[in-house]
Amino acid sequence: MLKGKVAIVTGGTRGIGYAIVEKYLENHATVVLCGSRQETADKAVAKLKAEHPDWPVEGIAPDLGNYGAIKAAFDGVQERYGHIDILVNNAGMSSSTPLADFTPELFRKIMALNVDAAFYCILAVSEAMTAQGSGCILNTSSMVSRDGQPSGVAYPTSKAAINGMTLSLARELGPKGIRVNAVAPGITNTDMLQATPKELVEPLIRQIPLRRVGEPEDLANAFLFLASDAGSYITGEVLHVDGRART
Repeated sequence: MLKGKVAIVTGGTRGIGYAIVEKYLENHATVVLCGSRQETADKAVAKLKAEHPDWPVEGIAPDLGNYGAIKAAFDGVQERYGHIDILVNNAGMSSSTPLADFTPELFRKIMALNVDAAFYCILAVSEAMTAQGSGCILNTSSMVSRDGQPSGVAYPTSKAAINGMTLSLARELGPKGIRVNAVAPGITNTDMLQATPKELVEPLIRQIPLRRVGEPEDLANAFLFLASDAGSYITGEVLHVDGRART
């Protein structure tokens, strides 16, 4: 579904991001995954190539808090492959810290990675995508962008900002041939969930009509569909992949 496409995936070394990278490679894309450290990115690439030595994947680790570093890294991708077709903004961090314990520094740290970095990455690829007259930008939102959460105000705030960024840039970039969408995961079986006590998780599962948590592959399938030609007439959407019925 992605043959001939070049994709950059931030936060691509584990969890949902790693599943997206794997799904894109299975569908014949060339993938550049971004990690927080070069060592982490290299480890993810080695893991992918251990089973599939011919997969066209490489790892980079630009500082996502530094626009200049991102632009230089993404320009390098453009020079190596001649085009950038897909950007997945998946890097992010969460927190459940109560408001009374929140600090301005923690709030700013979460917003910087979840919102600022996504904007920097989009800005860094927009020139190349505009020049080629096509492109697909996918942002990772969250179910809490709509529902909020009991504590940890910065995370839902950042994901609501991602939704606004997605909708606005879809309108601005659509005439240039660039689609912008977001995927909003629900409770997903990642390292974070596995570290959560079962007694906290089971009541949440009972509230999900499908009676299970999502798997990373469930999310990767949504990112694949939206990046492929099958989703070529979809832009400005926040697709909730959370096993729940909308009311």
